[in-house]
Amino acid sequence: MLLEDGTAVKLIAAALVGLLIGYARRQKAAGMRTFALLCLGSAIFSVISITSSWDPMRVIAQIVAGIGFLGLGVIWKNEGKPVGLTTAAAIWVTAAIGVLIGIGMWMEAGLGTVLTLGIVYSKKPLNKIKI
Repeated sequence: MLLEDGTAVKLIAAALVGLLIGYARRQKAAGMRTFALLCLGSAIFSVISITSSWDPMRVIAQIVAGIGFLGLGVIWKNEGKPVGLTTAAAIWVTAAIGVLIGIGMWMEAGLGTVLTLGIVYSKKPLNKIKI
């Protein structure tokens, strides 16, 4: 049954996407394994929610809240300035991509992945680009 309904593909895809995003953050508070597990976990919970009698929106809402607390854990103050905001945001977005993969929204997950990778791999911080 695992291979018949595409669940295995979803879980593998989520783990790979998490690894890709985590690779860019590997020198930060959360690295490759953390991002892979975040994306995979979000996909697992999403698959569970759409294949059971549970309300998928309630499960997804709990993912959003839980990941928010996890992201908060990587934000620190250093000399009065917050540090880790990009990592926290990347954690949150990676979990959202995991949800998209879990519920089978492949195009949206792909676009989200490309955009996220573009942002986290950008050499120059986006807030310093003059337009």
